Amino acid sequence: MAVTPRGTTPAPPDARPRLTVLSGPSGVGKSTVVAHMRKEHPDVWLSVSATTRKPRPGEQHGVHYFFVTDDEMDKLIANGELLEWAEFAGNRYGTPRTAVLERLEKGEPVLLEIDLQGARQVRESMPDAQLVFLAPPSWEELVRRLTGRGTESPEVIERRLEAARTELAAEPEFDETLVNTSVKDVARELLALMDVV
Repeated sequence: MAVTPRGTTPAPPDARPRLTVLSGPSGVGKSTVVAHMRKEHPDVWLSVSATTRKPRPGEQHGVHYFFVTDDEMDKLIANGELLEWAEFAGNRYGTPRTAVLERLEKGEPVLLEIDLQGARQVRESMPDAQLVFLAPPSWEELVRRLTGRGTESPEVIERRLEAARTELAAEPEFDETLVNTSVKDVARELLALMDVV
C-alpha cells in the first residue's frame, strides 16, 4: 500500500474541505499526477502559481502559471497577496492567497502543487491543511527523470538534485506519503485523501 497515514482523522461529512498540499522533489511527477487526477475529476480546483520563471514551450499564462516580472513578484510579496512563496533554481514561485480562500469558502476541494519551502509556509499559515508528500520509487529513478527531461542545463540539473536530497529528507514533516510507482494509482489515492469520490 503506497499510502502511509500519520494519525490524521477524517473530517466530518459537513465540514468545509481542507486545503490539500502536494509536494515532493523536482522530477517526481507531481504535475503528471495532478493532470491525470484533474482529467478524471475536473471539480478539483488547482491553484495556479505566480512565477518569475520564463515560460517553457507550450506553457500558457494564467493556465500553467501567472508569469510575472521580479518587480511584480516583489509587490505581491510586500502586499501579503501570496499564501506562500519560495525561491527555487534561481526563480521565485508563489500561490495567490485570495483565490484559494474563496474556493475553500465555497466548499470546493483545493489542491496546491508546491515545493517544500512553500509547503512549510502553508503549514504555518494554515495549520489544518493536509500535506501530502509524493516520493519517487527510488533515488535512481528520480535521477533518471530529472536528467531525461532535456530542458535544463547540467548546472540546473545539479541544483535540482541537491534540492531533491533536502526535500526527500523532509518527508516525515508531511501528513501522508504517496509513492509514485503508477500515475493512475497515485492520482486515485490522492483523490481518496481529499475525500473526492
